[in-house]
Amino acid sequence: MKAETLLAELDRLRKDLPKDPTDIEWVTLHHVFCFVSYQMTAFRKYVEEAAARGEFKEIDEDE
Repeated sequence: MKAETLLAELDRLRKDLPKDPTDIEWVTLHHVFCFVSYQMTAFRKYVEEAAARGEFKEIDEDE
């Protein structure tokens, strides 16, 4: 699993919603996407550590 794959999926989820600054779901996805984008080095490290623990085993088997 790559951090970029997870970030792309988060962006897809965000874009599936209409942009609405009054909708808590859109606001949450938007700001989490922005934060993770700005913190890619830390997010990559987190994803690598999670992968080492086997947390993506079920997903990785499908690819």
